[in-house]
Amino acid sequence: MREIRLVARAVGLPRPENFEVVDVPVPEGDGVLVRNAVFHVFPGLRVLVGDGEGETPWPRLSAGDPLMGAAVGEVVSAPDGASVRPGDLVSHFLGWREYALVPEGQLVRLDGELPDPAAYLAPGVTAYSALTREAPVRPGETVLVTGAAGGVGSLAGQIARLLGAGRVVGTTGSAQKGERLVAEFGYDAALSREEASTAEGLRKVAPDGIDVVVDNVGGAQLRAAVGALNQDGRVALVGTLSSQLAPGGSGASAPVELDVFELIRKRVSLRGVLAQDAETRAEWTRRFGGWLREREIAFPHVRFQGIESAPRALHELLAGEHLGSVVVDV
Repeated sequence: MREIRLVARAVGLPRPENFEVVDVPVPEGDGVLVRNAVFHVFPGLRVLVGDGEGETPWPRLSAGDPLMGAAVGEVVSAPDGASVRPGDLVSHFLGWREYALVPEGQLVRLDGELPDPAAYLAPGVTAYSALTREAPVRPGETVLVTGAAGGVGSLAGQIARLLGAGRVVGTTGSAQKGERLVAEFGYDAALSREEASTAEGLRKVAPDGIDVVVDNVGGAQLRAAVGALNQDGRVALVGTLSSQLAPGGSGASAPVELDVFELIRKRVSLRGVLAQDAETRAEWTRRFGGWLREREIAFPHVRFQGIESAPRALHELLAGEHLGSVVVDV
């Protein structure tokens, strides 16, 4: 089988030459053997393969380590008494390889609620959790999504609309992406990064203020968004793209200065989003499946063919070349 390994930690943004495709034996031993069908390429990998220090959500990778990420595949073999059997569709976090030997406790059996296996990799559970748990949107409210053209953001606008938001605005670094967000993905308006980094820019698209922020970016956009919040505004902190996509640094920290007096005066709440609990994931999958069947939501994504295309997929993702999620068909 083939898998993608790290050749050397990246200084700045990783490039295809930081990775290699290697032939290795199909793994054997205790666990469930899965033949991967598709895996997710996510921007957080930049931190794991970079040369920075500090805590990360997953262990940093070293030279020679295989990469990882959410994947969907078919069970090839399973131990006696396991909860899954050959032929079952499962998800796990050992992508970037053709076969994975997964401990039973680290995989989820999929029930076929979604029409395309790749749809199980949609990061919509993060947007859904943000808009129903950490910063719940109420009917008629105005929602701002920073980094709206990414995997989370391109779903967040649609979800906010389905949950009753009265106005949904987003930020993106591309005028072409902004046009698509409005035409295809539930947004009323889209701002450039520069416009979204000022109170004046936000007032153009949200003259009555903002009630809920789904922040994928941090930095100046987060600071401006907090300044535009209405009383009792809510902020769901999802990502730090301003740091992760910066050519310099490691992407492992994302400092931003906020006016605490303003937070207190407006009674603002800020909460981080991880969306890892099984209940939220099950609820999201059920609702996502229903919305997909009714064609009330779309899964914006770009598909790369073949495991050997994965390093290029990551490079293009971090360069901002695509709208929505990026997945690789193994």
